[in-house]
Amino acid sequence: MMAADNPRGAMFRVIVPNQHSRVTNAELFFDLVFVFAVTQISHSLLHHFTPLGAVHVAVLFLAVWWVWVYTTWVTNWLNPELTPVRLLLFSMMLGGLVLSTTIPTAFEERGLWFAIAYATMQVGRTAFWMFATPRHRTAVRHNAIRILTWLSISAVLWIAGGLSEGDARLWLWIAAVTWEYISPAARFWVPKLGFSSVEAWAVEGGHMAERCALFVIIALGEAIVVNGATFAELEWSASNILAFVSALVGAIAMWWIYFHKGAEAGSERISKSAESGRLARLAYTYLHMPIVAGIILTAVSDELVLKHPTGHSDVRTIVSTIGGPLVFLVGTILFKHAIRGFLQLSHGVGIILLLALSWFAADLSPLWLSVATTVIMIVVAVWESVSLGSKVEEVGER
Repeated sequence: MMAADNPRGAMFRVIVPNQHSRVTNAELFFDLVFVFAVTQISHSLLHHFTPLGAVHVAVLFLAVWWVWVYTTWVTNWLNPELTPVRLLLFSMMLGGLVLSTTIPTAFEERGLWFAIAYATMQVGRTAFWMFATPRHRTAVRHNAIRILTWLSISAVLWIAGGLSEGDARLWLWIAAVTWEYISPAARFWVPKLGFSSVEAWAVEGGHMAERCALFVIIALGEAIVVNGATFAELEWSASNILAFVSALVGAIAMWWIYFHKGAEAGSERISKSAESGRLARLAYTYLHMPIVAGIILTAVSDELVLKHPTGHSDVRTIVSTIGGPLVFLVGTILFKHAIRGFLQLSHGVGIILLLALSWFAADLSPLWLSVATTVIMIVVAVWESVSLGSKVEEVGER
């Protein structure tokens, strides 16, 4: 993607060596739709917190994450400063709003609308990318054809699910999600064209890292906004105030764990990697998913605790209050292992402490359960900062 590689009229970014491609205002504008999507997902889980409801929400979350991250890959290559690409993003925003609006009733009366919006976004964006690719860039065009083939097959499953009802819809959509999530691991194999090469998936690493970090900000920001709105409607008792402070400090701890060391290290690592595409597929496409899911689940917990801080913790409160930080830490420890090559001890200890806490969580009130998980997250954040800071000092002395 060098400047000399871009013919007149091409819509690809001009990549300058050793220079980070900034995230454009059009991309940031596009992301606003997903603030709404994240809110819809957390509220859907809050109102349908049953085993079946959790499965429904999981399928919808996987779809939302996948359409966003695929768009991030495409805009890593195409230039959003150009009018056709901007119009693509604005069209995707319309589709994203329809998608987000239908989330609460996607397994009820608006399933077909959800399926049409999702399939149109996935297939339409990929078709645009394919037609925008100059013919001399054979490897890129073949990649687009491969992906379009896989997404067209899954689109049939999404639409078929939208036309079905009950268990049939769920199983068809699970098949569609599974098909799409295994496609990168299968390197989008299609007859005649074969597998996609790792070299063809090179990305501008700094841009990819920044885009995914912004989605983490979206999830954290949505949680804080919902907590603030919920707290404003409550009577300000000592329990409610402490619950609100615990939720805010917990969000800050999550921010610290992800951004203080991990996000910057990930950006530096992928920017220097000779196999940026492989690292982007693992660390950013797959492993950021549990990070975001953990934040969303924690937001559900925060709202439950704010509204009912006293009494014994029920199953919903225990699962969300412990499960949110747990899923987040599992995602971050795997993400940091992918970029550093070792498992962060502080994260492992945090995971063990959360699992231990689950044994007697039912004996705690929602408030004190929330405080306990927040303290664990603070310990993880401080431990990592101190341990990595000591390593940097040791390297500096040598």
